[in-house]
Amino acid sequence: MSPDTAVAAAPASAELFPAEVRRGRIRTFIRRHPTVALGGLLLAVMAFIAVFAPWLGTTDPQALAPARRVRPPSELHWFGTDMLGRDVYSRVIYGARISLIVGLSVAFLSSAAGLLIGLFSGFLRVLDGVMMRIMDGLMSIPPILLAIALMALTRGSVQNVIIAITIAEIPRVSRLVRGVVLSLREQPFVEAAIAAGTTTPRIIWRHILPNTLAPLTVQATYIAASAMITEAILSFIGAGTPPTIPSWGNVMAEGRALWQVAPYIVFFPAVFLSVTVLAVNLLGDGLRDALDPRLAKRI
Repeated sequence: MSPDTAVAAAPASAELFPAEVRRGRIRTFIRRHPTVALGGLLLAVMAFIAVFAPWLGTTDPQALAPARRVRPPSELHWFGTDMLGRDVYSRVIYGARISLIVGLSVAFLSSAAGLLIGLFSGFLRVLDGVMMRIMDGLMSIPPILLAIALMALTRGSVQNVIIAITIAEIPRVSRLVRGVVLSLREQPFVEAAIAAGTTTPRIIWRHILPNTLAPLTVQATYIAASAMITEAILSFIGAGTPPTIPSWGNVMAEGRALWQVAPYIVFFPAVFLSVTVLAVNLLGDGLRDALDPRLAKRI
């Protein structure tokens, strides 16, 4: 076979077996980035549980059954029952919805707001001093205390929990983006764009914004994990979602009084919360390694 024939046969074979080519690429990606694969798989399982909760052998998570109070795990109640006779398995499965909604919503909203503030603060010196002093003031307050203070001013609901945690996370995102923008602003390609008369919005959109997305994506995963833990803490101390909404923090709060008698009420939601946070952190670590060119060369 001549060289020209071999070159022509290579793309032809790829077109004939596209599924095998895709599987090979997937195997290569998993081998190079196992933490992304493991974290994504665990997170996908949790998302599946949250979406299909009504079809996973659950009952009404708020259904009371005083005659079946504090029953240990059994075939009828896989995770046992709480002090009001409610099925702990159903409450834990439905609680996945609250944690994922809060984590993803806070990550998206805080990343969007922090990106906007960081972009303009880092590129426009006029706004930098004012905006960063405001962010420094918010960062001087621990996030959990700031969230508790904000929740004390409103009524308990999922929406208010998301808003409170988002406000506490915005300063960290804005500081990260600002630092990236300050380093990019001195790069030759940005100076060349300024010398060519390119407008500021166009420079930010075409040259600055694309280079901030990689670190912002990694930061968003850590924010999602932190938001899930913060929501559980707020619900555990009674400052988060109302008791009528099943969340992992609420389930653990209701079971702490029975810890010595029925530790499973606290154990199962704690395991689900830990696995979910671990999945998000693994995904973030893997994305950091995959998106960092210095680490990618070593891999």
